[in-house]
Amino acid sequence: MCAYHMRLTGGAAFVLLMVLLLLLYAVHRWRNPRCSGRLPPGSMGLPLVGETLQFFSPEASLDVPRFVRHRLQRYGPIFKTSLVGHPVVVSADEELNYMVFQQEGQLFQSWYPDSFVEILGRDNVGEQQGAMFKYLKNMVLRYFGPESLRESMLRDVEHAVSSSLCTWSTLPSVELKEAVSTMVFDLSANKLLSLEPSRSKILRRSFFDFVRGLISFPLYLPGTAYYSCMKGRQSAMEVLQEVLAERKRLVQVPGAGGGAMETIRRHGGDFLDLVIQEVTKEKPLVTDRMALDLMFVLLFASFHTTSLALTLAVKLLADHPRVLEELTVEHEAILNERNARHGSDGITWMEYKSMTFTSQVINETVRLANIAPGIFRKALKDIQFRGFTIPAGWGVMVCPPAVHLNPVIYPDPLIFNPTRINRR
Repeated sequence: MCAYHMRLTGGAAFVLLMVLLLLLYAVHRWRNPRCSGRLPPGSMGLPLVGETLQFFSPEASLDVPRFVRHRLQRYGPIFKTSLVGHPVVVSADEELNYMVFQQEGQLFQSWYPDSFVEILGRDNVGEQQGAMFKYLKNMVLRYFGPESLRESMLRDVEHAVSSSLCTWSTLPSVELKEAVSTMVFDLSANKLLSLEPSRSKILRRSFFDFVRGLISFPLYLPGTAYYSCMKGRQSAMEVLQEVLAERKRLVQVPGAGGGAMETIRRHGGDFLDLVIQEVTKEKPLVTDRMALDLMFVLLFASFHTTSLALTLAVKLLADHPRVLEELTVEHEAILNERNARHGSDGITWMEYKSMTFTSQVINETVRLANIAPGIFRKALKDIQFRGFTIPAGWGVMVCPPAVHLNPVIYPDPLIFNPTRINRR
């Protein structure tokens, strides 16, 4: 009996030892991924989790995100990490960033980690590849390209801003970020979907919930920011589905008064009309799911990024009265010239193109706002760059803030200086 017990104990110890060795080997393999060349320096973090927790740590600052900043100081402008279960090379190198975008479709393709894909939709434009990606991109540019800007966008933006300024002037105070977000969202929702105010308000509330949890650890449990984000997306998609279904019925019901073209005239030719033309073709390339995710992403991109930049612009101009004075001089000169020739009350394309200093202020604000903290791509093959290898299948995160706030490229990078754009 004693011998049997000893054999059993010895067997258990052997199994335990083997399990421990396998775990140690798995940790070693995690920390030292296979590569045919030399990987960039960096850390893969904890097994499975990687450095995800550090990446999603909240931070309110105009500076380079802490996660990237600390690793730039330690490893240099190109380093490896692991985010939400994926090996990723992070690039703060201007030359590599340019290469990533120039070689899209050859060496790299659009890609986002699964948690980001869940947020933006599995059929969103960023998940499409090759011909379909180009098709959707051209579809968007047909509506939001230079011709649209010249013919209607300037007028609509000016009307929205003038109307909002008139309303704000009657209030004792204005919560700028919220007010600007509301203004931009309502304008975007109208251009995209021609939504009536009540429905636009419901959709806006859903998007605000969505944005609040956008950069958060992907833990889908009630009470977490990610849960709030996904619930906001769900509510927004329900509204978009209703709007799409209603507009399709207008086109498809017999005797509806001219079909698709009549619907376009009725809604002033919004973006949804263009979508309806695509999804109701005899052999449509664009599915309903793709159309819904496309409209969701366009709404998010148009209102979130623009409202951030506008809010920051007001803050920067308030803090830099000389810049505001020069900006005022440029706009007063345009108004004086318009009055001298008895021109129209609205802004013209020629006036817009003449706003040289305004353009510099916008570019400098966007540089500091760092609207896109990270842009993801995936390597299609092993890529050699400056002695490092980016293995096929690895993610690549281009980090625009690290370039925009690089003191070698932009001296005193956190200083608001619109004329620096002109000098570059």
